[in-house]
Amino acid sequence: MIYADVALNAVMVAIILDLYILRSQMMTRKIFWKTYFLILPFQLLTNWWLTSNNIVMYSEGEIIGTRVAGAPLEDLLFGFSMILLTLSSWEFFAKRISPDKVVK
Repeated sequence: MIYADVALNAVMVAIILDLYILRSQMMTRKIFWKTYFLILPFQLLTNWWLTSNNIVMYSEGEIIGTRVAGAPLEDLLFGFSMILLTLSSWEFFAKRISPDKVVK
């Protein structure tokens, strides 16, 4: 399995967890997309720094080949899935700990 396969699977798992298992429905909210686009430039900056300093290196045979800010396009998919899963989990557990304090 190449890196792109793993990244696509991570996105699908995060979406399924958000919409159907945790039922946080993050992807349907404007605030999620605002948050994601706020975090995205920092992800790109971090990707650039890590790859330009050879801290993180990728095998060319394992990636699609397209790079954004020095890192494979697949890294954006991983970033998306991590942000979605984190916010979905936060919302899910916040409701169980203190349902009257959840901000809508």
